[in-house]
Formats: sequence, structure tokens, C-alpha cells
Amino acid sequence: MNTSGNVLFLIALLPFVGALVPGLMIRAGRNACASFTAAPTAIALILLLTYAPAVLNGEVIQAEVMWLPQLGLSVSFFLDGLGLLFACMILGVGLLITLYARFYLSGDDPVGQFYTYLLLFQGAMLGIVISDNILLLLVFWELTSLSSFLLIGYWKHLPEGRQGARMALTVTGAGGLAMIGGMLILGNIAGSYNLTDILQAGDAIRASEWYLPALILILLGAFTKSAQFPFHFWLPHAMAAPTPVSAYLHSATMVKAGVFLMARMWPVLSGTDAWFYIVATTGLITMVLGALIALFKDDLKALLAFSTVSHLGLLTMLLGFGTEAAAVAAVFHIINHLTFKAALFMTAGIIDHETHTRDIKRLGGLRHLMPITFVIGTVAALSMAGIPLFNGFLSKEMMLEEASHTSWAASHYAVPVMATIGALLSVAYSLRFIKHVFLGPVRDDYPAKPHDPPFGLWAAPALLVILVVLIGVMPFLADGIVAAAASAVTGADLDPHLKIWHGVTPALYMSVIAVVGGAVLLMLHAPLDKAWIKAPRPEAKAIFDRLIAACVAMTRSVTEVTHNGAISRYLAIFTVSSVALGAIAFAGGGLSEPTRDMLPVPAIIAVGWVMLVVATISVVTMHHHRFRALVLIGIIGLSISAGFVYMSAPDLALTQISVETVTIMLLLLALHFLPKETPKESPLSLKIRDGIIAVTAGAGVGGLAFAFMQRDVSTISSYHIANSYEGGGGTNVVNVILVDFRGYDTYGEIIVLGIAGMLIYALMQSLLEGPAARRLRNANYANDRSKDRHPLMMVVVTRVLMPIALMVGIYIFLRGHNQPGGGFVAGLVVAIALLMQYMASGFAWTQDRQRIEYHTLIGFGVIIAGVTGAGAWVFDAPFLTSSYTYVHLPPIEEFELATAMLFDLGVFLTVLGAVMLMLYSLSRIARYAGTTVNVDPMDFDPSSRAEDNSEAR
Repeated sequence: MNTSGNVLFLIALLPFVGALVPGLMIRAGRNACASFTAAPTAIALILLLTYAPAVLNGEVIQAEVMWLPQLGLSVSFFLDGLGLLFACMILGVGLLITLYARFYLSGDDPVGQFYTYLLLFQGAMLGIVISDNILLLLVFWELTSLSSFLLIGYWKHLPEGRQGARMALTVTGAGGLAMIGGMLILGNIAGSYNLTDILQAGDAIRASEWYLPALILILLGAFTKSAQFPFHFWLPHAMAAPTPVSAYLHSATMVKAGVFLMARMWPVLSGTDAWFYIVATTGLITMVLGALIALFKDDLKALLAFSTVSHLGLLTMLLGFGTEAAAVAAVFHIINHLTFKAALFMTAGIIDHETHTRDIKRLGGLRHLMPITFVIGTVAALSMAGIPLFNGFLSKEMMLEEASHTSWAASHYAVPVMATIGALLSVAYSLRFIKHVFLGPVRDDYPAKPHDPPFGLWAAPALLVILVVLIGVMPFLADGIVAAAASAVTGADLDPHLKIWHGVTPALYMSVIAVVGGAVLLMLHAPLDKAWIKAPRPEAKAIFDRLIAACVAMTRSVTEVTHNGAISRYLAIFTVSSVALGAIAFAGGGLSEPTRDMLPVPAIIAVGWVMLVVATISVVTMHHHRFRALVLIGIIGLSISAGFVYMSAPDLALTQISVETVTIMLLLLALHFLPKETPKESPLSLKIRDGIIAVTAGAGVGGLAFAFMQRDVSTISSYHIANSYEGGGGTNVVNVILVDFRGYDTYGEIIVLGIAGMLIYALMQSLLEGPAARRLRNANYANDRSKDRHPLMMVVVTRVLMPIALMVGIYIFLRGHNQPGGGFVAGLVVAIALLMQYMASGFAWTQDRQRIEYHTLIGFGVIIAGVTGAGAWVFDAPFLTSSYTYVHLPPIEEFELATAMLFDLGVFLTVLGAVMLMLYSLSRIARYAGTTVNVDPMDFDPSSRAEDNSEAR
């Protein structure tokens, strides 16, 4: 049964919104900061629990808003038993960690920053477990990697913290990339990217030839996230993070993301030999290997980290078995592991906080000095060991029971024996935690005098161990959530009936062997530890470091060859690659016969084409002389404009002429500060090479264009022509395309143009500082100047043309929707008018009369265009949807009013502001370089000349 649940959007959004608050509230104190961090988490948890009764009754809560339907991407969430379990874990433990961190972190730690990172991670993790769209899930998946990177590297002053963060990001990020590929394959097989649809297509997915590639890629993402062999090494190194991070990420949330993914995909991917042998085998190896390494770790958090690796392996193994009973055991152990492991991490943090050490060999006897911590740590460790009357015992027994019935490669003993060994090692390191930390005599060489912490530090782990005991003696308390979650995993209606005693079964014998063997192993720990230290063994971290070093060395060698700072080499590589790919595509065939004959070429067009070719060749041969090259570029641009006119493209011609004029004028001004000639640096061999590449690439592009023009090709132009007036209210198809059909492209382009203008301004600002500024001040431009820098005729003409140009610009702007013109061209025309004022009367004289900041013009232009586009949302229409109407006001003839005009106004202001900001940047150089400036608009003061004449008379 599906139930609408729009509150899911609010639940998913609350942590991200809450992340904005701690950085501000830290100014009010640590208590206020912690309270405002806990508030969104608590509200989200309360809202989530309102759905709990329905979910526990088997309902599925769904909510969806389309985002990019063309890509199959929607913001869709669903909440079933599995999602409810993990969401409650994420939010519930998040509250406890918020309380714990308030008392754990020192006054020197930036607590506001910590809580911000914590809420970001919490939101990302919550998004994973309730996403109903695998593309959205992938977004949240990568967000967990990024936010966990910030949390693990929170203590940036510690080298091990920075290294642990980089390692976690590298491993989990690489797995995430693999998982993206697997998810896309999965969605393609199922024909949908919605999880609820994919989970119904299990048979089709398992029968597909793409099943195995998808399985491997998805499991790579899950294994790296959940630290499964051989990716297990990153998690212990992430323990350099503060203990609240370890307790949250590495016992309750992040590392369980991979387990969650395997559980979520269980109905689709399980049930095959590939699933069993890959997942179960990997989990079994990880369980035993992690437990073995944990036994010989002396750092408390390292011991707990490898024990976490081991228990994650146990969960993976259970899911790999592929049976309903194993899925129930896995879900139950997820709950139990959360309670005892988070409590143990917090206990380790308390011990470190009070004794100033985590080295087990420097501890012991703490039961007398820290009795509360002793009780909490001991109960949690006994549960981790699987001792009766604690919740860990129940799920361990269920695991052993399933292992006893599982065969591996026709062997009935491999899995039971290995599972028993893993359980035995788990007992050993758990009992070691109790004995070597709390038991034994009190020492007199602790780094700091131990004592129990304040209530705020032990309250969170105490609550968790209460759950450990309650579930251990009354397992029926977890029946409801385990049944709902396991049913969601398997797709079947399950009723686990959790209980303490299952009778005399093989699992009981295996458990007894594990407990007795673990106790014996603890007694032999000292000699075994010496043998472990001496034994040669591969170190996963060392292998990883060598692999990374090899990758860095390889990339450095490639970079040094390809990225040597020479743009000619970059262009050569890019061009050759493009030509090669084009040649491969052409060689593949598929080119149809020509369907169009060539049009006759009039003599004047042939002459123009020859002149264009000659001008182009002249630019190549004369480019060292900058002014001459600029003149030739202008000729080429004007020739192209004439070609647009001939081809009946007046909009393009008008735009080309305007752009060409502005560009040439700006380049003329810029050339003032450059040498007349470019130094000749390239040897003949490079010129020949570059010439061959250029001619080949040009011939390829020309051939491609010629091939297209010879053949009938279906285009979208007919749609634009047919709908220009009906859909956009304009008869100028080009303008309607720019401000309506492709308005989003135009919006992006004006933003880029505005950014370009600001970047030029910033670059010029840096040019006016340092060595470049000294060279400018020492440069002598006076000898190069004309005695008549601002001719009278030019000043007068530009004054006369200024209002005319403004009128033309306004006219072009207003007519653009129905005739050639528009905001872009109008902005260029007005910019040309202003540019002429600068050229006629000088930078300083014109700039002193500026009344509006060009930065402001850019900002207003982008804002007006954006607000115009967003206004469509009010009418429930997509962004940048335009509207128009025709108005008749007697005696004025009927005219059109369109929202596209406001958008075009934004384009006009942005273009004008960007061009003038570029000019202003050049004017700043001129004034900084000591260029003399005019007080009057010309080179002489008419009033002073008149006084001189009167005195002469």
C-alpha cells in the first residue's frame, strides 16, 4: 500500500537547513550551538516517528517531485521498514553524538564548524536511505564521501588526520565512481531509475547479460564504503578523527551505507552463484581478518576500528548467504552492532579524554578509578563478544546458525569453521578490551589522573548500553522493527519471533567453542603478540601508499610531457586528437550519397571568397606585426558579415559587425601597452608541424561542413519557424530562440560574459601591483604619442553621434522581437558609442563623467534576467517560460508586450556593463602608467586661447 508522504521532503531537508545555524550560534556559546544542532535532528526524528506505525504495518510512504524528467531524475523519497530502521539510527545516534561532542571537544576546537559538518553528513546519509531514485541516491552517496572527508580531517593540525581523510575520500570516492556505472546499467535494464520500479524487476535484471557487470560495479561501491577486504585498510586510519566522528561514522552510519545498499538491492541482485561467492566470501574473509588484526592492536580506537571491519564482514556474509533467515539475522545485528559499538567508541573517547592515552599497555585498573565508565564499557564489550543476556549474543547465534547450514564449493565445513573462528577472535579481543583496560591493579604512571567524566559525557553511551541489556533479555522489543526491515529486504512478509533460547543446536556448540577458545586465546595473548609482531605480513596501507605513489609518478611524467606551459603544444594535442577521432568516425562508414547539388557561385562571391582566403593567409604570415594583424582580422570579420547578409541572415550580420567593431576597438586600446611586434620564437620545424596540423584540421572541418550541406538533414529549425509567433509572440525567429526557446543558454552566456568582464578587471588589478606595476611606472609612452591625441573633429563628431547612437540602440532593442536586433546587439551599439567617447576625449575625461558603476550594470542585468525567468514559477511554468499579449491603446496602434523584453533588458545591461568594464580596466592601466590626462574634452582650453589672443591684440 502506498501512502503520500510529503513530510519526507522536510525530513530530508532539515539537516541541510540546520547546517547553516551552528556557525552563527557558536557566538552565543557552546550550549546554544549544541542545542540548535540538536533541534533539526530532533524535529526530523519526531516527524519520522509519525510514519512509524504505518511503516510497521507494512505500508510504504512515498513522495516525488520531478526534477529532470528527460534524464529520469526526480526528487523522490520512499520510506519502508529498512529505510525507517536506518533513518532512526542516523537521527537517533546523531542526537546522542551531538550531546557527547558538546562535552568531548575542547574549548580550542571550532565546535560550530564540527556541528556544521555533522549535519551535512547526517543529511547526506539520510538522503541515501530514503531515496527512491538511484540517480538521487548517487548524489547523496557522493555527498557522504565529501562530508565525511571534512569530519575525518576535522583536526587539520594532525598529519594522520589529513592522511586519513584523503585515504577515505580516495577509496570511497573511487568505489562511488564504479557504483555510478553499475547503477546506470541497472536503471537501463529495468527501464527506470526509480528504486521501487527496479525492486520489482529482479527476474529481468538477473536474466540480463549485463547483470554481472552491474553487480560487480555496485559491489565495488558497497565494499569500499563498508571497508570490506581488500578495501578494509582505510577505516582504521580514519580513526585519527575525533571520537564523536568515529562513533557516528564508523559504527552507526557511513560504514553501514555499503551494508544498506546490499540490503536494499538484495531482492534484485541476490539469488545467484555470483552474488553468493562474491558477497559471502568477501564478508567471511573480512570478518576473520578484521578480528585477527583487532586482537593485536594496542590502540583502543584501532582495536575497535578493526572489530568494526570484522562485524561489517559478518553483515556482508549474512546478506551474501541469500536466505530470508540470514537477512533477518543481518538486520538484527545491524541494530545490535549500533548499540554496543557506538557505546564502545564513546567509552574509548572517555578513557582518552580522562587519561590522555589510548594505549592499552599504559592502562589497566580503571574499574576502581572510573566505575561508571567500567560498567558501560564492560557491558558493551560483553555484547560485542556475544555473551548471553546481551543483544550481541542473539544475533551472533543467528549468524552461527545460518553459517552451519551453508556450503561453500561443495564443502559443508568451510563456512561454519571460518565463522566460528571469527566469533572466537571476536570474544578474544572483546575480553582483552575489558581485562587490559579495566581489570588489574591500579597503576601510578597514567599520563593523567583518571576519573569518571561529567554526566554529559557518559549519558549517551549509558543509554546505548541500557538498550543492549533490554534487547538482550527482552528481544521481543525489537520484533516489530526487525520484521519490517527484514521484510523490506527480502520482499517477503517475515515474522522473526526473536528469542533468547533456541535449544541445543549446532550454533550453540559453535558459540561455546568461540567463548572458550576466545578466553584461552586471551590467556596466550602475550606470546602470540610477540609472534605477531615478528611475523612478516603484507600491510594494506603500505600497498596503498605504493600504488598511489606509482599513480602520482605516472601522472607527473605524463603532465611534464604534455603540460609544459606552451599553448601550442596543448592546441596541437587537442587538435590532433579531434582530427584522429573524426577520421576514425569517418572510416566507420555510414555516409550517405549527396542529395543536393551545388548552387552556382556568382563572380562577386568568388572574388570575396578569394579575398577572405588571402586575408586569412596574411594573418598567419604577418601575425608578428600586431597592428597589421589586427587590421586583417577586422577585414576578415567584416567579410564574414557580408557573407551573412548574402545568405539572408541579417541578425547574424548585425551581431557580427557589432562584435567585430567592439573587439577591434578594445584590442586597439590594448595594443597601446604592447610591443609593436611579437618576437619570433618557433623554429621552422615547429612551424611546419603546426601548419600540417592546422591544414589537416581545417580541411576536416571544411569537409564535414561540405558533406552536411550536400545532404538533407533533419533539423529543429522548422519547429522554431512554425512556433516563433504562436509560442513566443515574435516574428524574429532568431531573437525568439535566444530569449525563449533557448533562453537558458542565453542566460548562461550573459553570466559567463559578466564573469569575463570581472576577471579582466581582477587581472588588471593584479597587474597594478608588484613588478608589473613598477614596469608600468617606468615605461615611457610620451615619445610615442601624437601631438594631437584628441582631435577637435573627432571630439565634435562623437558628441553629435552619441545621442544618435543611443537612439539607434534603443530602436534596435525595442524592435528585436519582431525585426533584426535585440538586447545583445543594442548593448554592443551603445557600448560602441561610449567607446568612441573614450577614444575621442580620453579615459580620464570620460571616466570622470561616469555615473553608474559597470559592476552594477552587470549585476542588475543578470538579476533582471534571472528574476524574469523565475517569475514563470509563479504561474507553475518552467524557468524562463515567456508570456506575451497584444495591447491596443487608442490612438496608438496595437503593440505587443512580452516578458521576453525584460529578459532582453537583462541581456542588454550585462553586455553593456561587461564591455565597458573591460574598457575601464584598460583605462586604469593608462592612468597608472603616468599618461597625461585632459581636464577639457580636447587638447587645448578654448577659454585660455581666447585670453591669449586678447592680450596679443
